[in-house]
Amino acid sequence: MPGQSSENPSTFIFRETIISPLTVITNRQIQLLLGASCACGIMFQPSLKAEEGGTGHYLPGSISSFVDGTPPDPAFVARFNGGYCNASLPGSLPLSGIRPAPLNVNAESFGGGLTLLWRPSFELAPGLSYAMNATIPYVSLTVDANVGIGPVTVRRSSSVSSLGDIVLMPLMLNYAVTEDFHVDFRTGIYAPTGDYEVGRLANSGKNFWTVEPTIGFLYFGKKNGIEASVYAGTDFNSENEDTHYKSGTQFHLDGTVAQHFHLLGGLTGVGVAGYWYTQVTGDSGSGATLGSFEGFSTGVGPVVSYACKLGGKDLVTEAKWLHDVETKKRLEGDYVWLRVVLKF
Repeated sequence: MPGQSSENPSTFIFRETIISPLTVITNRQIQLLLGASCACGIMFQPSLKAEEGGTGHYLPGSISSFVDGTPPDPAFVARFNGGYCNASLPGSLPLSGIRPAPLNVNAESFGGGLTLLWRPSFELAPGLSYAMNATIPYVSLTVDANVGIGPVTVRRSSSVSSLGDIVLMPLMLNYAVTEDFHVDFRTGIYAPTGDYEVGRLANSGKNFWTVEPTIGFLYFGKKNGIEASVYAGTDFNSENEDTHYKSGTQFHLDGTVAQHFHLLGGLTGVGVAGYWYTQVTGDSGSGATLGSFEGFSTGVGPVVSYACKLGGKDLVTEAKWLHDVETKKRLEGDYVWLRVVLKF
């Protein structure tokens, strides 16, 4: 950047900026998603799809690009995660232990989360770095649905604004295969800290734990500016002890393909993001009155990013919109994401 370094701006920014499901942009430019294993991701909470309540801790598109990579260099990173979702399901949905299950459910959520990441100065091995982070979310959610009261069905609405389920990521690893290609691994733990009440349509928490291992394959061309990334994750859920409902295991893929170029004194990226989600085991427990309720969903949409220097600090912003193109037994709608990352 002018006045900052004689290096190519893309080299400078992506060697020391921000990427991670809670943070930093990786060293040498990482991002191509080749093949992915099983794992999964991070952030602030409800968005709406399969499992109990038509939504789990996994949020489509929340971890899918260079902004989500584990930093290979020592850093302290702060990230703001903002999201909006508007979705609906015309059929029955298992929700908060309400019986019979509500019908024609509509949900709208706004969320904001603060993620803090620390990458210490030591390396576990040459090219292998370690980091940890935590995300504190705040959720505003409104849900309305047809609820049965005896032989009568009435339309009810419920709203809540409060702390969501905190996400802890004690293990984040980044391995630099080459300057342009990195492999990223992390394990997210979602704690049931959000507000939850049986029988209430809207809850800011899920009332169960989720462990989410995730692996990412990231390519970012230092010379050509091409980004290609893919993250594969698996969510393992505990039982909601208040409703005796255990959501099944879910597998998901999130990815981004983008072209980055110099613009307005920084590096701008324009591309496409998408996700693919499937439930690999059915829901269970005495509260699963609708049976296994296995869901499926896939979506796609545009993504833009901008990286620059701000007051001598590395700043990255990213915005994306994802539209569900096919769903099964999940709330269907749209997701809008805004992330702002600052590296200290």
